Amino acid sequence: MKALRPPLPWHTARQLAPLVALFAALCTALPAQAVRIKEVAAVQGVRSNQLTGYGLVVGLDGTGDQTTQMPFTTQAMSNYLQQMGISLSDANASRLQLKNVATVIITAQLPAFAQPGQFIDISVSSMGNAKSLKGGTLIATPLRGADGEIYALAQGNMVVSGAGAAAGGSKVQINHLSAGRIPQGAQVERAVPTPLNDGSSITLGLNASDFQTARRVAQAINARLGPNQAIALDGRTVQVQAPSSPGARVNFIAELEELAIETTAPAAKVVINARTGSVVLNQAVTLGACAVAHGNLAITISSTPVISQPNPLSRGETVVREKADIQITQEPGNLIQVPSSPQLTDVVRALNALGVTPQDLLAILQAIKAAGALNAELEVI
Repeated sequence: MKALRPPLPWHTARQLAPLVALFAALCTALPAQAVRIKEVAAVQGVRSNQLTGYGLVVGLDGTGDQTTQMPFTTQAMSNYLQQMGISLSDANASRLQLKNVATVIITAQLPAFAQPGQFIDISVSSMGNAKSLKGGTLIATPLRGADGEIYALAQGNMVVSGAGAAAGGSKVQINHLSAGRIPQGAQVERAVPTPLNDGSSITLGLNASDFQTARRVAQAINARLGPNQAIALDGRTVQVQAPSSPGARVNFIAELEELAIETTAPAAKVVINARTGSVVLNQAVTLGACAVAHGNLAITISSTPVISQPNPLSRGETVVREKADIQITQEPGNLIQVPSSPQLTDVVRALNALGVTPQDLLAILQAIKAAGALNAELEVI
């Protein structure tokens, strides 16, 4: 048997006591995790713009729109042929069978500072009843902004990640076949002016509204550049004095974004996805002591066909009717006491003890919030 170590002499323990106290003080005084300003804020006015367009995808293997149900496909193809110098009469245009053509909507994001000649990615989605866009080619389509002006021109071969096959009434499909992407599929034709060099200052917009973060951003900038160089206007915006020269302003913003600030504890929030039943809690969520009773109500409806046979020589008809049997089962709800939970792990353990489904948990969390025992904000998405 291993001998036990003798206790430390009292004078040795007395000498170690200040070291232990100093170590504990250092542990509690450790700085919070630091992030860069570029990770919590962005320069206002530097933003992307949404582009959209209406076009045609050709070269499909008989999986295009059914023109009898989608007349705008025939009209769009007739307009395109007319631009190419081919004129069709109304009678001939109405007889077009365009099984290899599909009408699509193109969407794209024009990034900030994009210049004419640069390429951007685009997404293509079917707007008709095309079965698949796989193997199709998008013909030249102008992309317009919210002001109606053309900012890019899209064209190229589509990339569709889905696959499918059908035969004898059976169908197998993997992923989505009516939408795809074209990498570098649009060329920028017009630049959007950015008010980056306007005025004597720039404004930083925080990603989330928080007065503490806004104050710390302003303090970090003033500590680096000098007093009164940055002012927190509210919980979302910080105004910073900047040089007027374009080159100097770019260097100034680049250095500004690299400044580090300490992160603040997030506000307690519970996010509920009502469609999928998902519940997400952050680390600041706490529970007060409460009691929860929850029972399940099940309604079962079974239908049994009943055949009514007429008497012989009565000239009646055999009638099939349905006999419905309805049963209602309600399980007893046990009263469960939920203790006070100051940490996220305790909250999760307390909620798991209820043993309910995620859909039931949505209603329970809302009820706990209404009772004042949930110290968090509920957000339903």
